[in-house]
Amino acid sequence: MGNTAWLFPGQGSQTVGMGQDLAAAFPEAAAIFQEADDLLSFPLSRLCFEGPEDALTDTINAQPAIYTHSAAVLAVLRAHGVETLPHFVAGHSLGEYSALYAAGVFSFAEGLRLVRERGRLMKLAGERQPGGMAAILGLDLSTVEEICATVRSRTGQVLQVANDNCPGQVVISGDVTALEAAMEAATAAGARRVVRLAVSIAAHSALMATIQDEFAAFVRATPMHSPQVPVIMNATARPTTDVETIRSHLIAQLTSPVRWTESVRYMIAHDVDTFLEIGPGDVLSGLVKRIDRKVRRLPLGTLEQIRSFLSMQ
Repeated sequence: MGNTAWLFPGQGSQTVGMGQDLAAAFPEAAAIFQEADDLLSFPLSRLCFEGPEDALTDTINAQPAIYTHSAAVLAVLRAHGVETLPHFVAGHSLGEYSALYAAGVFSFAEGLRLVRERGRLMKLAGERQPGGMAAILGLDLSTVEEICATVRSRTGQVLQVANDNCPGQVVISGDVTALEAAMEAATAAGARRVVRLAVSIAAHSALMATIQDEFAAFVRATPMHSPQVPVIMNATARPTTDVETIRSHLIAQLTSPVRWTESVRYMIAHDVDTFLEIGPGDVLSGLVKRIDRKVRRLPLGTLEQIRSFLSMQ
């Protein structure tokens, strides 16, 4: 295995049952889930293991659930000899917090408080200014950006690219009226598929600005340390090891797009040839495959996947 990067999934990767097999097999994983329950004063672990799905999917719960699952996987890997730090770490949206935890920027507890507050405030922003998100498949980034600009000009409403996930997969976010107009325009422009996402918030758009100051105060009050490994930040698709830069990028990330395609290409250009996806699901592994089929991709979220990986070490 050559140079490795650790990737951490974001919201949408949660599934009922996540982490249950790990907690049953590995005391290190069980301890992480127990710590989360104790810190949050409610049984997050039961929500992960048993659902119900609608409660797990709620932004305020999904964010700490995914973060905790990623931390549990990381605890197992570290307890079983995976001690070498990767070349880079990166996370998709919420996953950026898991990446920062993995890099030693803050403790598990501090990160959990951050993502719980982030989820609470993002849900609040959605209540104050309801919005939506949609995935546009089969159009390039510049075409989608042009559609958003045209719709913004015509409607005067918030609409922008939220995620550049991989070539041919772009997510847009904003006011519902503008979103619907852009979805129609994307279809007319030849999009292979246009999918409205099952969310009532407009993440990574200007509609999140209503909670940005409150979240910024929370970020600035959180103790942070210089990362042990460069973190590729969503807002810039470039690495940083500077704490104040990390703080500013976390705040900016609420209203700015996740530049995932650029982030992965940057890591590949800097000699990464293996990506480990640490947390639930395999969404990021699929995106990396779409960006560059030649690199190795290993999702590590289930007991079977982790045992297979550890057997190779």
